[in-house]
Amino acid sequence: MALEIHTLDYGDIELETSFLVLGHQCGRVRRVPVYGFLILGGAYPVLVDTGYRDNAIMESLGMRGLQSYETMIENQLARHSLRLGDIRYILHTHLHIDHAGKDDRFPMNTTVVLNRREMEFSVSGIMYPQYPKPDILHLVERIYEPEAMRFLDLEITGAEEIIPGVWCEPAYAHTEGSMNVVVETADGLACICGDVIYDFNDQIINHVMTNNFMEPRTTGNHAGSKRSEKGAMKKLLHKYRYLLPIHDRGALIEHGSVVGRLGNVTPGPVVETLPARQWFPA
Repeated sequence: MALEIHTLDYGDIELETSFLVLGHQCGRVRRVPVYGFLILGGAYPVLVDTGYRDNAIMESLGMRGLQSYETMIENQLARHSLRLGDIRYILHTHLHIDHAGKDDRFPMNTTVVLNRREMEFSVSGIMYPQYPKPDILHLVERIYEPEAMRFLDLEITGAEEIIPGVWCEPAYAHTEGSMNVVVETADGLACICGDVIYDFNDQIINHVMTNNFMEPRTTGNHAGSKRSEKGAMKKLLHKYRYLLPIHDRGALIEHGSVVGRLGNVTPGPVVETLPARQWFPA
């Protein structure tokens, strides 16, 4: 059976638009989804990111959480006939407040996999309070339990395999330890790219507030340089067939351009087709 990636809906958050796209619509509130991804068809079920802890915790960033009973992680997994204990690996693109809030609901024999640099960065204080204390303390506890944690050293190794057909690579964007999760599907490589891209339309397709040809717009929330972030986005667009961010619908990529938008399974039907040369002005 070929590997498939299923989108899990963890609820929404409301935040200022300029947090997503640098300098864009400052002061305007926007509602965006929070997704996780379930990789099926391999040796074990693999989960990418676990969403945010609860609605109240998002207030620490001046945001509003919109999590409901239907979007609880247990109920999202149940749609695929899985329980929390059935997940063998949890992979984290990074450990921000809306990505690693439910790890403590999983048993200690579920291995949490993350880039070691991200664990170090989470306790550096550089992006406080985006790394909530209860989330990070739970991960520290996992370090001392056999097989509850696996650290990757992606800046040294370049990539590490988790199960056949699934591996992780350094993202070199958003946070110092962010990683991409790459999946071999029947229709090419899919990359779960965390928050390297927030918004395909405003950053890539129309690339607002950007003049240069094929130049992506950076986010309003990154720890590195703008040049590194732009380079990381360009690399994704020229390397993978599918791109799956956490806060926007997935995209089908051809020749460095977004040509279609995806539904809830990858590979799967394209739910919206875009012009192949959308980079050129009308």
